[in-house]
Amino acid sequence: MLKLKNSYNVIGVMSGTSLDGIDICFTNFSYNDKGWKYLIRKAETIYYENLWRSKLQDAHNLSKHKLEELDFEYTSYVSEIILHFISKNQINDIDFISSHGHTIFHEPNKNITYQIGNRVELNQFTKIPVVCDFRVQDIRLGGQGAPLVPVGDLLLFKEYTHCINLGGFSNISVKSNNNIIAYDICPVNIVLNKYSRLIGLDYDSSGKISQSGKINDNLLNSLNEISFYNLKHPKSLGVEWLENKLFPIIDSFDNSIEDILRTFVEHIAIQISIHLKGNNLKILATGGGVKNKFLMDRIKIVSNQKFETISEDITDFKEALIFGFLGVLKIRNENNCLKSVTGAYKDHSSGIIFE
Repeated sequence: MLKLKNSYNVIGVMSGTSLDGIDICFTNFSYNDKGWKYLIRKAETIYYENLWRSKLQDAHNLSKHKLEELDFEYTSYVSEIILHFISKNQINDIDFISSHGHTIFHEPNKNITYQIGNRVELNQFTKIPVVCDFRVQDIRLGGQGAPLVPVGDLLLFKEYTHCINLGGFSNISVKSNNNIIAYDICPVNIVLNKYSRLIGLDYDSSGKISQSGKINDNLLNSLNEISFYNLKHPKSLGVEWLENKLFPIIDSFDNSIEDILRTFVEHIAIQISIHLKGNNLKILATGGGVKNKFLMDRIKIVSNQKFETISEDITDFKEALIFGFLGVLKIRNENNCLKSVTGAYKDHSSGIIFE
């Protein structure tokens, strides 16, 4: 049985929808009368090879049996990556692993969410206690099962009024009077990377390709009219939504890749700016999209706001860090899912423990 204490050494593991790789973040979390603190000790991204990227990209089309096989294979793969990370960095004081897994299905309105890599074998292969599978319980309690990071925004990044993550999707946490709401805004890297790959690039480095394109006003208007953007929170996005709603709109226009990317960058900037109204906002921006200079320039101009970054570790590994923190809260039986964020009927402590 994992002990209750005021200091934990945790390996947080996160795989995002943009399919760039697996983020691993070894962090110490400590608690005193002033609240929680974190110290990142080691962090690394293990980039997916093309074979794994292809497997994950097509996983939602698999039969139930084939998906279960992939789940086991992926769990084994993640176990090997974690063990290599531990060995390479000579880590010997781990309390537990806290893993998000990789999302294959997320349709909360149908009570569906499924992340592979959350199997008991992760504990069996690594011989380390594991906390995982954070979304399912929230769905059962009537919530969206997402976003899950905001409890970390509330407790670890108190000084910011807004926390924005620019990952596969963009999401935002908005704080006031020690309360928080959060929701997905729009897709980001999952779309930009998809169209970049059509011209042989894994991603659009610094936004150079999108910057060379032209905005298609008709496409931009069609994207901005998507009904999801008018929904009130709580709300979250999944890959199924992209395939059913967004990609058909983009592909119905005869545009060059450069023009698609340029138009979509503008779409991202417009959608994010809608959620950043007011003066004296203190905004923390993280995620891979922060490194897309052209994208960030457009967001700053359209929103007329300033954005802060803390360090490259936080820019790259904030989500893996916070999934480690979700595990700490679960071990302590403290709430890590907030009803104000997900829409569940109560705050709760979500996740499964294997030890």
